[in-house]
Amino acid sequence: MSTFRSIVFSSVVAGFIVGLIVTVAQQFGTVPLILKAEVFEKAAETHQHDAATATQGAADDHDHSTHSHADHDHGTEAWEPREGLERNAYTAAANVLTAIGFALLLAGFFAVRSGATGSGVSWHEGLLRGLAGFAVFTIAPGLGLPPELPGVPAAPLLSRQIWWLAAVLATAGGLALIAFRRSVLAAIAGVILLLLPHLIGAPELEHVETNVPSSLSHQFMVAVTLTSLVFWSLLGALTSTIFARLDRGSA
Repeated sequence: MSTFRSIVFSSVVAGFIVGLIVTVAQQFGTVPLILKAEVFEKAAETHQHDAATATQGAADDHDHSTHSHADHDHGTEAWEPREGLERNAYTAAANVLTAIGFALLLAGFFAVRSGATGSGVSWHEGLLRGLAGFAVFTIAPGLGLPPELPGVPAAPLLSRQIWWLAAVLATAGGLALIAFRRSVLAAIAGVILLLLPHLIGAPELEHVETNVPSSLSHQFMVAVTLTSLVFWSLLGALTSTIFARLDRGSA
């Protein structure tokens, strides 16, 4: 039971700290880029709406039902948090919960590893496991599906989710075979798993038309990747450090 408490407590503490740090980093990295992209997105939506309204008005200037239908569409727009404190609070909560969830996975692995070897877990090992998480959840799927800004068209959501999940599972399995099996055949199978999702290819649109500048998309991709690197590095090092102290204390 003490090991279970160590897993939960270390995950909650590390996840809370890392989630807040990443939220602050996002305010200077990704959030300004998202706000810029939303300006382009709303401008494009306004232009399309004005064009559609003008076309409909030319077809029938006396059709009042068209105007009432347009008003109804404006009144049923999807909910989104208000700019400022509300939006930042939701972002921070999502980051903290995500960090706690991944920290639970890391701490569970550290507990199994510590129980199997009888030795403690160092922050160096935690950092390496965090970097492995970065490779699995950011680098591998990002090669096929790079982070996208609002206003940039993308392939259907379901197909992207399926490919993303396949890339994550294949990368995790490939790295596990290479790191833990220690044989030539396992290494070959691991490399095949690493390459397989990218050989199949991620779902893409044949033609992408957007008024969001490509330079802005590139900056966003770099910012998301760097933020994720900070997230996983800190999460691995902090979770392993806190877990090791609590585990030693309980022992």
